[in-house]
Amino acid sequence: MAADVGYTGRGVMKRVMFLASTRAYQTDDFVAAAHRLGIELALATDRCHVLAETWPQGALSVDFRDPDRAAAAIAESARHRPLHGIVPTDEITAVIAARAATLLDLPGSPVEAAVRSGNKLQFRHQIRAAGLPHPSFCALLRTTHPARVAEELAQQGMAYPVVVKPLHLSASRGVMRADDPDTLADRWIRISALLGDPEVAAIDDEAARMVLVESYIPGREVAFEGILEAGELHELVIFDKPDPLDGPFFAETIYVAPHVTRGDEPRCGKPAITAAVAAVARAIGLKNGPLHAELRLAENGPVVLELAARSIGGLCNRTLRFATGIALEELILDHAVGHDVAQKAALVRSRLGSGQAAGVLMLPVPKHGVLREIRGIESVRSLPGVCDIAITARPGDLVVPLPEGHTYMGFVFARGDDSAGVTEVLRRADEQITFDIAPTL
Repeated sequence: MAADVGYTGRGVMKRVMFLASTRAYQTDDFVAAAHRLGIELALATDRCHVLAETWPQGALSVDFRDPDRAAAAIAESARHRPLHGIVPTDEITAVIAARAATLLDLPGSPVEAAVRSGNKLQFRHQIRAAGLPHPSFCALLRTTHPARVAEELAQQGMAYPVVVKPLHLSASRGVMRADDPDTLADRWIRISALLGDPEVAAIDDEAARMVLVESYIPGREVAFEGILEAGELHELVIFDKPDPLDGPFFAETIYVAPHVTRGDEPRCGKPAITAAVAAVARAIGLKNGPLHAELRLAENGPVVLELAARSIGGLCNRTLRFATGIALEELILDHAVGHDVAQKAALVRSRLGSGQAAGVLMLPVPKHGVLREIRGIESVRSLPGVCDIAITARPGDLVVPLPEGHTYMGFVFARGDDSAGVTEVLRRADEQITFDIAPTL
C-alpha cells in the first residue's frame, strides 16, 4: 500500500489497529479488505514473534491477559503514528479496544459495556436488571462438589434440563447440557477440569473460578451480525442454523443466510430478532462497533443468549461476501475510520432479500487425537454450489473436540438461489469430507 495514498482521497492514509492472536482466523481477510480500501492496518498481538515475520511493518507485542497495560501500549504507539480506529477479534480484545479507544478519544463503546458482553454472568445480571427475556440462572464456584451443585439448583427451584457454561470462553467451548442430577455431576467434573487448565485460567483467572448454570431454552437457534453506530444498530445478516442445537454439546455446523421465518414462529420474525438484539445492546451499554449475537427463537419471542462486541468468529465472515459481494471486513473497517455504514448495510440486506443465499459448513473435530489425513476435499470442490473450502487443521495437529476443544477442522462455503438449496449442498459436503485421526497414547 502506498503511504501517500489516502483512504479519503485527501492524501492522508487512515490507520486502524487490528487486535488478533495467533488463533484468529480472520487476519488475512482483514488485511485484504484494508488493502482494497487503502487503509493502513497495524497489528497488535500477544504473539508478536509468530506474526511479525509475515506482517509488512512488524507488530506491536502486547499482553492480552492485562487489558490495562495492553491498551496503554496501544495508546503510546499511537502517539508516534496516530490511529483512526481499533478493531477487536474476540471478547478479550474487545475490552482492550474499548480501553484504548477511551485513552485515544476514539469512537467506541464504554469499557464496562465491553466487559459485560465478554462475561456471561455480568451479561445475565444486566439483562435481568433491564427486564429483558433471559433464562433463569445461577453461578457457583467451579470447586463446588458435584452433588452440592444439584442441591443448590433444587434450592433455587431450577428445573432440568440446564446448561453449564464458562463465564469467559466462546465458540461453545465448555458448554454442556444436563438433563438430571447424575448427568449434571458428569458435566460439572468436565467443566471444572477445563477451567482448571492453566492455559484456560490464564485467559481470565477470576472468571475461571465460576461456572454459570442456566435453564435450557428450547427452540431453534439463529445468529445475528450487525454494526452499532453511535448506539444505532444496523442489521447486516441473520443466519439460520438448520441443524438442531439440543446438546449434550453444542458444536455448530451450518450457518445459512438469509433467515427464513417459519410459520410456527409467529413472534420470531426478522423485526423481532433485530429489536431483541438492539434492546440487549442498549441494556449492556454498547455504542459503537461490530456486534455478534446468538439467539433462541422461543415460543414467546427471541431470547438473546449471548452478545459479543466483535464480529462473527472463525471464517464465517466470508459468507456475507459470497452472498452479497460485500465483505464484512470492509464494513467494519469503514466504520472504524468514521464512515457512515448505513447505506452499505442496507445494500447487504437488499441483496440478501433478492434471491441470493450463502452458507458455511463448520467442520467440528470428530474425536481426540492426531490428524493423519483429510479425505474427500476434491469431491466436495466439484459439488455444484460450493464456492470455497478452507481447511485449517493440518496433518500432524493434535485435535480436541468440543466441549474441551475450541477449533474447527475447516470451513466449506456454498451459495445458491435460496437457503434450502445451500443447506442441502453443505449437508452433502459434510457427508463426503472425512478425517483420519489417530488416537494419542
